[in-house]
Amino acid sequence: MYAKVKSLGVFGLDAFGVTVECDISSGLPRFDLVGLPDAVVKESRERVRASVKNCHLEFPVSRITVNIAPADIKKEGSVYDLPVFIAILKASGQLKGDTDAFAFVGELSLDGEIRGVNGVLPMLIKARDSGVKAVFIPKENELEGSVLDDIDVLPVQNIFEVMKHISGAEKITPCYNKEFKQKKTEYAIDFSDVKGQQEAKRALEISAAGGHNCLMIGPPGAGKSMLAKRLPTILPDMSFEEKLETTKVYSIAGRIPKGTALIDERPFRSPHYTVSAQALAGGGTTIKPGEISLAHNGVLFMDEFPEFDRRAKESLRQPIEDGIVNISRASGSVTYPSNIMMICAMNPCPCGFFGHPTKECKCTSAAKKRYLDKISGPILDRIDIHIEVTPVPYDQLSDKTKGESSEVIKKRVDKARAFQRNRFKGTGITCNAKMTPQMTKDFCLLSDDANELLKVSFEKLGMSARAYDKILRIARTIADLDSSENIEIHHIAEALQYRSLDRKYWNMED
Repeated sequence: MYAKVKSLGVFGLDAFGVTVECDISSGLPRFDLVGLPDAVVKESRERVRASVKNCHLEFPVSRITVNIAPADIKKEGSVYDLPVFIAILKASGQLKGDTDAFAFVGELSLDGEIRGVNGVLPMLIKARDSGVKAVFIPKENELEGSVLDDIDVLPVQNIFEVMKHISGAEKITPCYNKEFKQKKTEYAIDFSDVKGQQEAKRALEISAAGGHNCLMIGPPGAGKSMLAKRLPTILPDMSFEEKLETTKVYSIAGRIPKGTALIDERPFRSPHYTVSAQALAGGGTTIKPGEISLAHNGVLFMDEFPEFDRRAKESLRQPIEDGIVNISRASGSVTYPSNIMMICAMNPCPCGFFGHPTKECKCTSAAKKRYLDKISGPILDRIDIHIEVTPVPYDQLSDKTKGESSEVIKKRVDKARAFQRNRFKGTGITCNAKMTPQMTKDFCLLSDDANELLKVSFEKLGMSARAYDKILRIARTIADLDSSENIEIHHIAEALQYRSLDRKYWNMED
């Protein structure tokens, strides 16, 4: 007796189709499971056996061979429990009804309950694209499954619901959720809370408007972390495609908050500086997304930036440049998305008071150099905006006047992003910071005065080609905030200010 059912698996961010075959033949009782399974998949034999018995069904006392195809892809996780269970019941004649139109995913408990699994959203997208009509998923994953409306997603709590639906005794209503309008997020923090720091606020506004990376340098207590934590309040709303991409990453990582269908707020990830390179970039025995990918379409905030492990910092090079992170392990290579804004904060020296107007720095020149050298030139060159955050004077701190609110700043950011969406329509580029070199040449049109200023600055400051491109992109964003088609001299002048701190701090004489 032979039967096969459809299922799905996930490797990296991509799902793949799976066929679970079951053959029951005469011979000594034995239950073999093949198809390159990992330890968790192999354990499904015991879960399925106990579940069949505890559901008062008959487990075949025969030679049972289950193959999870394709056999050349490693199968991981408990997602195959349900399809193995269904295949055995079908092969043994205990399940009546046609299963060809269905796919099955889910983990089984020993009493037939169906538990939630990771990666449901990318699996459903693959099933839809492969022509599968309906997919049984765990009830726990119902909200996640309700995102798609062009495939029947059938949420089930136990094996009896699956069997009744297949036999036609009791049909399950597919889950659909049409309510995916952008909700207005209420933040407990606001830029109006920040006293002074007009230059830093302006730099973060430009970062948000163009998707630029930003490095803030300043003494302890100047407000670097306070500013960074308020950045999400001025970021543009996510498009549906961005929500779907981000939710796929969180689905695979098992990080979708309970009661959430779609991740509709831009992520803000703030890993501690003790984080390992693997936790930051992703990996592990079972390759999972790291902090870089969990910040996809959002912000990765790295406080105390020099204190991060050098390998962790250097792992940022490719994601910043390419918007992806490649992870290679013995089990294979995986590519995760990492379209991030990286916001970094650091002190100017080990004690933190170098350049402070009232407090004396006690660090030696050698100590300052060692501290700053923890950030390599290539990483520093990849950060678009460098801004100094200075201590706020008492008069500004004690001022009762409310500063400009996040809502007002966000309106300017949204307006600038609207220009960019129109400019890059159909290209897959979402903001100025992600422009290709050719796009930078086509869209960053300089006035004669602006071109002359940039030429003089390039030669005098000894800029790299990457720094040249970044200044053009920053100037393009500043021009967008001014609703200007061309980049004028004052746009270039402001952009150049955001690339000067590396010469102040990293070129210090001993």
